Amino acid sequence: MTPDELRNLFANLKVWHARGWRAPNKPLLALWAIGRCLRNEGRLASYDTVARELGELLRRFGPPRKSVNPDLPFWHLRNDGVWDIPESDRITQTGSGHDHIASLRREGARGGLPRYIFSVLRKDRATALDIAYSLVEAHFPGTLHDDVLRAVGIDSGVPISAGMDFGLMEGRAAGMEFEHVQRRSRNPVFARTVLDAYGDRCAVCAFAVRLHDAPVALDAAHIRWHRAGGRDRDKIGNGLALCTLHHRLFDAGAFTLSPKYTVVVSPVAAGPGTDSSLGQFSRRPILLPRRTEDYPDFKSLRWHHREVFGPVVEGTDY
Repeated sequence: MTPDELRNLFANLKVWHARGWRAPNKPLLALWAIGRCLRNEGRLASYDTVARELGELLRRFGPPRKSVNPDLPFWHLRNDGVWDIPESDRITQTGSGHDHIASLRREGARGGLPRYIFSVLRKDRATALDIAYSLVEAHFPGTLHDDVLRAVGIDSGVPISAGMDFGLMEGRAAGMEFEHVQRRSRNPVFARTVLDAYGDRCAVCAFAVRLHDAPVALDAAHIRWHRAGGRDRDKIGNGLALCTLHHRLFDAGAFTLSPKYTVVVSPVAAGPGTDSSLGQFSRRPILLPRRTEDYPDFKSLRWHHREVFGPVVEGTDY
């Protein structure tokens, strides 16, 4: 299998979509397996090991859900040709084709990259890194790339192959169907339009430092991620002007906005700096654009609340 064939195999993971719900389960498991390969660890790991470590990744980088169900990607990633369970023929299944967790444990199920893929990636680290970087690019916003790579044990500072393509984007969700990761174009005007609407200042903290009369460390953030079908063509309601700190915190789900455009801080946000970066802005209104038609869109905010922020907090029920 050539490097290009391997890249295409991972780029075409079948990722479940429904009404904009996020499902990064398979990409995270693939990244976890590539991380093991790059760290020269064994090809296969027990189901319990995978469930524990993948569960932590899903709780951190997946959508907020009551349960994370790591057994589902462990079982179904086989269908994409990038995962191997040697004991699969002994695992019992439900009527809908899902695995029985008790069976996985009883049979001592192990999972990992197929032998031939593991061998190629072990020898060709540039291709392994290329695939890993493309997966994070396709399924997570740029603010989270380094965090995801570090969490799966991949050194994001390692130089990668010169021909690497960062253009892979996640396709828009449609109905209750599977879609492949596909190329999506960005609107180059979006950033400038959003920053202009907010007067080149952070909507949360009013940060507005300029150098040579140009704003620095200020981003046009997507409320509904671009990789999750967030629109930026018709209007700027899916955008917020945020300093780089609040952009990362927003994408990580440390805060969201209420229907009254006030800051709602996650109850699980904690640690030194929380009060200065978030607490002091809690329940305070953000700085809004001059034109009401440019205000944050409720549908986009609802998506962010459900797919990124998570906890049901008074005042955030759209």
